[in-house]
Amino acid sequence: MFKTVLFPVDQSRDSREAAETVAALVKLCSAQLIILSVEEDLEESSTEAQLTPEAIDQLLESAKGTFSEWGITAQTMHRTGKIAFCICDVADEVNADLIIMGCRGIGLTEEGANESISNRVINLSPCPVLIVP
Repeated sequence: MFKTVLFPVDQSRDSREAAETVAALVKLCSAQLIILSVEEDLEESSTEAQLTPEAIDQLLESAKGTFSEWGITAQTMHRTGKIAFCICDVADEVNADLIIMGCRGIGLTEEGANESISNRVINLSPCPVLIVP
């Protein structure tokens, strides 16, 4: 059913909690897993706390290690730009069949709660999106 699953991650609790759902679905479908971290452009960032490239690498390696413990091999990717657009661009680039993400993990846009990152991804995505509460 799903051959390629894209899992955008950040340091939030929601992102970590979504990992179990991702693992179950990837195993069920024998899908390829791609873990993505998006670094927001400094000029466009709505938060002051930006992760360093080293912290992003550590986040991706930690996520990859977690999935490895569950017997899942994952590919990691890092992009810089507007978060929702990058997620959807990568989904298109890797021909993802599904994006799975936490509902509050990646953050809000400058417009507020009605325009959350997850809401934007749902509206822009080239494939189905599963939001894990």
